[in-house]
Amino acid sequence: MQNANHSPTHSKTGQSKMENKSITRLLIANRGEIACRIMKTAQKLGIHCIAVYSDADQQALHVKLADEAFYIGPSPAKDSYLVAKKLLEIAKVSQADAIHPGYGFLSENAAFADAIEEAGLIWIGPPSDAIRAMGSKSESKSLMEKAGVPLVPGYHGDNQDESHLIAETKKIGFPALIKASAGGGGKGMRVVENEQEIAPAIAASKREGLNSFGDEKLLVEKYITRPRHVEIQVFLDQEGNGVYLFERDCSIQRRHQKVIEEAPAPLFLDSDRKAMGEAAILAAKSIHYVGAGTVEFLFDQGDFYFMEMNTRLQVEHPVTEMITGQDLVEWQLKVAQGEPLPIDQESLAINGHAMEVRVYAEDTDNQFLPTTGVLDFIQLPHIDEHVRLDTGVVEGDQISPYYDPMISKLIVWGKDRSQCLKTLQEALGQYQIVGVKTNLSFLRRLTKIHQFGEGDVSTRFIEEHAERLQTSTSIKKHHILAATAYHLITRAPVHSATDDQRSPWHALQSFQLNQSSSERLRFQLSNNERCTLLVEHIAHDHWNLSIEQTDLNVEPDIQPATVRAHLQCNGAHQELMYEIEGRWSKANVVAHGSKLWVYDDLGESELQHYELIIDTDDGQSGNLVAPMNGTLIQVNVKSGEDVKAGDALMIMEAMKMEHVIKAPYDGQVKGLSFKVGDLVSGGDILIEIEPLIEPAIS
Repeated sequence: MQNANHSPTHSKTGQSKMENKSITRLLIANRGEIACRIMKTAQKLGIHCIAVYSDADQQALHVKLADEAFYIGPSPAKDSYLVAKKLLEIAKVSQADAIHPGYGFLSENAAFADAIEEAGLIWIGPPSDAIRAMGSKSESKSLMEKAGVPLVPGYHGDNQDESHLIAETKKIGFPALIKASAGGGGKGMRVVENEQEIAPAIAASKREGLNSFGDEKLLVEKYITRPRHVEIQVFLDQEGNGVYLFERDCSIQRRHQKVIEEAPAPLFLDSDRKAMGEAAILAAKSIHYVGAGTVEFLFDQGDFYFMEMNTRLQVEHPVTEMITGQDLVEWQLKVAQGEPLPIDQESLAINGHAMEVRVYAEDTDNQFLPTTGVLDFIQLPHIDEHVRLDTGVVEGDQISPYYDPMISKLIVWGKDRSQCLKTLQEALGQYQIVGVKTNLSFLRRLTKIHQFGEGDVSTRFIEEHAERLQTSTSIKKHHILAATAYHLITRAPVHSATDDQRSPWHALQSFQLNQSSSERLRFQLSNNERCTLLVEHIAHDHWNLSIEQTDLNVEPDIQPATVRAHLQCNGAHQELMYEIEGRWSKANVVAHGSKLWVYDDLGESELQHYELIIDTDDGQSGNLVAPMNGTLIQVNVKSGEDVKAGDALMIMEAMKMEHVIKAPYDGQVKGLSFKVGDLVSGGDILIEIEPLIEPAIS
């Protein structure tokens, strides 16, 4: 069961035990970025780190960074990372003395915490009773109400009869929020605007609550239309001492999931900070909490209301670390060993400003749906003491459908919010990922919106600025032209008669005397939008491009555009320099199969180069020629067969892309020069066609 690449006897510890509860061998019951983050601190403290991995994670970064790693099961989390029995077996075999659950998976599972302690191991988390107390939204709100923590007006009782829930919703008034008591991540939540929407919302929320959490219990609350999501980081030791490490604003969300977090919260008064911090400590102490926790509030024009408590370390904890100079994972490990908190409330202070963006594999133009694929190319931002990147993947890794699609967390610090935002924008501009569609361009656009720069944020920010956050048509058009320039300039030269790159004899694939050669290229974007371009070759690295047919939302008469381009070396990759109508731009264009990824200062686009149509013959009427060097992978016709204009006659593969050779007019095939599998050179005659009707001469 153990990974052969990791020796069970190898250890990086070398640390003497600190009493009986000292942690020397730590099993991390999680994966990816989470496991890597915990290892970074634990190994710094001399703790031997033990990882677990599923089929999908055999070559994952967290496995490679661990001191040893054990196989835990098939790729689906329910068959591997969520199987508590397997984790406990591995803990025993690996001689672990503690288990850190990370965040997510089993981190808030009270039964798992109990099982770990019953096995005589140290649980890096709060007491199981505290997890249970906060595990139900309705029960936690009842506890907070008794403790005097402010609540959103609503109903959190046990009577789940539909008629009673309808009556309570009407009593609260509209808009109201109906949500699953055991819910999270936006599941089981419905906003109702009138009486007619109540019953369907109750049915849907119950159904989602049961399917997602095994619990159909609901609660009803007043829906605050433009709140901020502000949370307080709390930490308590085993002696009951507690501190709050200030607040994080997590208002920028999509589908009730956080996208950007920052600390401290913008436009936030010290009095609000103190009041919310003290309320958070009150909430934690009321359930005898120990360790790291986050108390989440809705903040509305100076008023705040308890929402829920996350009984674990949060994904966004790095922004708190950046402004306090504290390592919260180190705090977790020391508190779990019985040590007191390393600092008191009076000694904590805010230094500067920090922001974190979550980089996801997702299609922001298609309802933020997750994407999968291989990370073919990654250009990281410059990392220093002000820029931090927490990730669990490297170039060449696979983003699978089995787990959360988060690729990394980019965290930056500045002496104030303005400087922090500038640093974030610069880092986002440097960060490039090719192979899967990501939200990087979306994040660039979001951070440049004036209202965000002013700190005018709410949980409805993305909806309010949806139009400005969509990929603009001008960017799509610009990138199609850039991809076309890249395609043209990277085609392999053939029949070279001279070393002069500017000589017309250097590449003869479509050279014609006294007229410019032309061809048509077709591209499809990731959202299935298509366009056809007419390319006229004017001179070396100089083309006229015209958008002929398109279902893109652009005006076709914007073209033709004069395009010039050349490639230059950028490390191990080639960088495209291209000029469109007098504006020079720089882009990375990466080919992967039949896809092209274009990255420049405007953003990124994924394009499918799905077919190429030869617009002219070789100057001898009736001959279709190969546009470039390649291999024939499909031949659809035979000699003597009649064909119609537009029929796909052959498919050739070149530069890992497929190119469809189509009939330019109605005719009859008179001869085939090659068969499937043959290598062809640009300019080779592929098919002889006799026109049925003589094509018009323009």
